[in-house]
Amino acid sequence: MKGYKGRWLLLSFLIFMMVFASACSSEKSSSKPTGDSKKDPIKIGVLASKTGALEAYGKQTLRGFELGLDYATDGKMEAAGRKIEFIVEDTETKPEVAVQKATKLLEEDQVDFLVGSSSSADTLAVLPLAEEYQKVMVVEPAAADSITGSEFNKYIFHSARNSSQDAVAGAAAIAKKGVKIATLAPDYSFGRDGVAAFKEAAKKLGAEIVKEEYADPAATDFTSNIQKIIDAKPDYLFVVWAGANSPWKQLSDMKVQEKGIKISTGAPDIAALSTMEPLIGMEGFTVYYHDLPSNKINDWLVAEHKKRFNGDVPDLFTPGGMSAAISIVEAIKKTNGDTDADKLISTMEGMSFETPKGKMTYRKEDHQALQSLYAIKLEKKDGVPYPVPVLIRELPPEETAPPIRNK
Repeated sequence: MKGYKGRWLLLSFLIFMMVFASACSSEKSSSKPTGDSKKDPIKIGVLASKTGALEAYGKQTLRGFELGLDYATDGKMEAAGRKIEFIVEDTETKPEVAVQKATKLLEEDQVDFLVGSSSSADTLAVLPLAEEYQKVMVVEPAAADSITGSEFNKYIFHSARNSSQDAVAGAAAIAKKGVKIATLAPDYSFGRDGVAAFKEAAKKLGAEIVKEEYADPAATDFTSNIQKIIDAKPDYLFVVWAGANSPWKQLSDMKVQEKGIKISTGAPDIAALSTMEPLIGMEGFTVYYHDLPSNKINDWLVAEHKKRFNGDVPDLFTPGGMSAAISIVEAIKKTNGDTDADKLISTMEGMSFETPKGKMTYRKEDHQALQSLYAIKLEKKDGVPYPVPVLIRELPPEETAPPIRNK
């Protein structure tokens, strides 16, 4: 019995030591910092359409984003003592690909922020991941109202303007009592949200919406849509569009304006402006044209962009990419390098920051960036091979502030 008891005591002692060692090992492992290390770089995952229908928008945004990081960090690519790195993934302008790439950025690259995307459909598919992984996502340049409306979550900050801001600017240009308006838009969230917001703004000004037409986003033939609009006999046709396959040439071929229907829209990027020769004289609005804002950041952007990109001027979505980058750097500075999501959210809510379009502010209620847009007229300018947006007046953030839709 004594031998048995001795062996039992020895075995108990060995088991105790194993459990103790395991506990110590576990305690040691769990004591490792799980949050930010001040020595680790801050990683930003950028989703953009490097290919697909919105490839041009992705290119503009990426150029602006890199320039924005350079500007906000004085070329050092660091803030609050931490290096900043960014990783770009191509969504191919496909929502299912956007989800795959965002998941890769979050799980494999372990990014601290997400930025993107060029397409509203891509962006809406990714928004739930920001919430699931508890990472701040700055949305640029997707514009659907639902991003800060029905699909909003607290991790989303929308540096791009949204469809309602476009609508307020667009309605101000043409809507008044007794005016009949038809609309044409692509049949997805960006187009439908844009038209819904425009209708709301136009009706408040007394206009009547007599026809709504939605076309396949990938369509190249708009004959049926345009004919239905002609048959409705509106005073104006308001067009919401994004992408290279624009309807401008067909609107001209079908002599819409000669039939007494004035066309109004947002002045797009330079490539699309080149197709809008038939619309010279049109009054509408724009998100940005390089010589409209007057401030030192825009001056820097134009000069630096020309220097880096063979004399090219920044395009429609270049300042948006820059603004998104500036807002992230400003937030990092304010948190002293802490990328804890809750700290970032409390910092960014209500935060104002200077951009190429002047001061922007993330509205606390829905994280939509309040910003200026521009009422313009398209004019022919000597030496410029496309119609140029000429400023009628700047529409300040207070005037373009959209309804809060996430309640």
